[in-house]
Amino acid sequence: MSGFVPFALVVPEDRPDGRLALVLHGILGSHKNWRTFARGLADQLPGWRFALVDLRNHGASHGAPGPHTVAACADDLERLADQLGAPVQAVIGHSFGGKVALEFAGRRPPGLRTAFILDASPERHEVLPEGDHEVQAVLAALRAVPMPLARRNDVLAHLAAAGLPVAIQRWMTTNLRPEDGGYVWTFDLDGATEMLHDYFGSDQWGPLRSTDPSAPAVHLVRAGRSDRWSPQVLDALDALPPGARGAVHVLPDAGHWVHVDDPVGLTDLIVAAFPT
Repeated sequence: MSGFVPFALVVPEDRPDGRLALVLHGILGSHKNWRTFARGLADQLPGWRFALVDLRNHGASHGAPGPHTVAACADDLERLADQLGAPVQAVIGHSFGGKVALEFAGRRPPGLRTAFILDASPERHEVLPEGDHEVQAVLAALRAVPMPLARRNDVLAHLAAAGLPVAIQRWMTTNLRPEDGGYVWTFDLDGATEMLHDYFGSDQWGPLRSTDPSAPAVHLVRAGRSDRWSPQVLDALDALPPGARGAVHVLPDAGHWVHVDDPVGLTDLIVAAFPT
């Protein structure tokens, strides 16, 4: 087994004995996406500390050996828990990080009580989305940027020319770091692409459908304005068996970036369902 352990920023820093929860970002993101939200969450959950993780090939987490899969990310989390010296009692995952959280919950690590899955569908795609799928379009645009570039504005210009929305352009500039000769991406694009393909090919229904009362409770939070949910998956969520560990919540006014679109609603939902 590799000795690789992902980077994690723990907040608040003055709670070394707080109960441990992990927060997992989506593809092409980093722990920085969740700092503000996690600090607000910690204010309402004083007995907890939150480890904001950089998943492999993202942020400060580089050097992990392949294959780069959802399961490999869950392996990394197990090693991270050992490094932090405490059992993980809750995990919060957004988008790609949501499927990692489902994989982690399905393993039932000692101490895990609850998982929150934020706008991440558990379905497996028989055919990977191609062409006009948003994430595929972003990856194609990123590959066309001739790194390094001297200025952040140069990166914006290339992304604008590729037709990416302004919000995505600005988000991408948060994933830049200076290096000799200019700015480069903080993520490994090849590794992230491999992770994305496994995300689409991964079936993670098990933890939601489990009726074992000893399994972690799984709270799936769907953004009401998100385009990530097929009619088939919505029907399957409505058909979860009696006694299933999965519960479905909807934030009607939020898009895919639930913690940005409705931070108060999401915080209230998580606080109400957090382990006591």
